[in-house]
Amino acid sequence: MARHERFFDPAQPVDARIARGRMAYHAGLAAEEIVARAYRAAGYTLVAERWRGRRGEIDLVFSTALGIVMVEVKASKTLAGAADHLTPAQIARLYRTADEYLGTLPNGSLTDVRFDVALVDQSGRLNILENAFAGYM
Repeated sequence: MARHERFFDPAQPVDARIARGRMAYHAGLAAEEIVARAYRAAGYTLVAERWRGRRGEIDLVFSTALGIVMVEVKASKTLAGAADHLTPAQIARLYRTADEYLGTLPNGSLTDVRFDVALVDQSGRLNILENAFAGYM
């Protein structure tokens, strides 16, 4: 049986590493949905989910009357733990990916953009850090 067939066969035992990966993936999707709901409730328009370019991925992209908001979603058991998962290398990759995304828009890099980080804990509590990277680069 091929590895991918085993992954989807509930009758077969599942490798613990695969199970953890599957749980993390679904937890991430749930966290992104919590964040998307909060932004939509605040009047933002969701324009992209998990936008993937050559340089990386942007979890959520929203538009407002003021411009574009790009959101990096971090989920963990605690809000502090979620914040700890964001590394300088990831921030740099987000900037490169954002540059690539902005290149797809009519105003390109002249588009007003803000980077937020949304932290979600295991109980679904949400903490949004608006303009989280101000002064970073």
